[in-house]
Amino acid sequence: MTESKDVIPVYLMPGMAASPRIFEFIALPENFQLTKLSWMPPKKGETLSQYAQRMCERVTHPNPVLLGVSFGGILVQEMAKCISVRKVIIVSSVKTNKELSLSMRIAKKTNAHKLLPTQWIESLESLAMFVFGPTVKPRVEAYQKYLSERDPEYLNWCMDNIVHWRQTSFSTDLIQIHGSKDGIFPLKNINQHQNFHCLEGASHAMILTHHKWFNANLPHLITK
Repeated sequence: MTESKDVIPVYLMPGMAASPRIFEFIALPENFQLTKLSWMPPKKGETLSQYAQRMCERVTHPNPVLLGVSFGGILVQEMAKCISVRKVIIVSSVKTNKELSLSMRIAKKTNAHKLLPTQWIESLESLAMFVFGPTVKPRVEAYQKYLSERDPEYLNWCMDNIVHWRQTSFSTDLIQIHGSKDGIFPLKNINQHQNFHCLEGASHAMILTHHKWFNANLPHLITK
């Protein structure tokens, strides 16, 4: 597919278990072409790097912008190791394994995370609170419509790749947008580098709750 000089392709990757519907309120000017990606079933024994290579097959524009939310933010960083990109933007996510929460780092050693998918299958509330953060509890039913991926093998694969992610360094060109009230990846663990943007009072679900900020600021962040 040929890219117009005036059009900037932007690929949007949702977080673990989430559908592309989490981007339903994102609207950018006409010179940005938005493509919403969705999760696909991982193959047996597939590494995150191999999965990222397969996901790149869905990218049909040269030199795109990749934006990922939560675990999707981790995935787009892996995708950027496979293809040339204009920019990588992560939202409510981490850029190295050092930014993972203490519970996730402990899970790497104890394998406690392997017990979670079973709980999530039984309780959509538990899954919603993990995907969007504990602050969604009063509005769990409203957020459940965004949870489309509940296959236990897929959830296990996601959790395993989050806690065992090996990335220890990052490009300073990476744009990181984070909420001060993120309950999944606490702000205190985040290295606030030169391209870090903090949304005061925003939670892990800020791609939904603060969509007006993203619509107003993403065009500048992408083109600067």
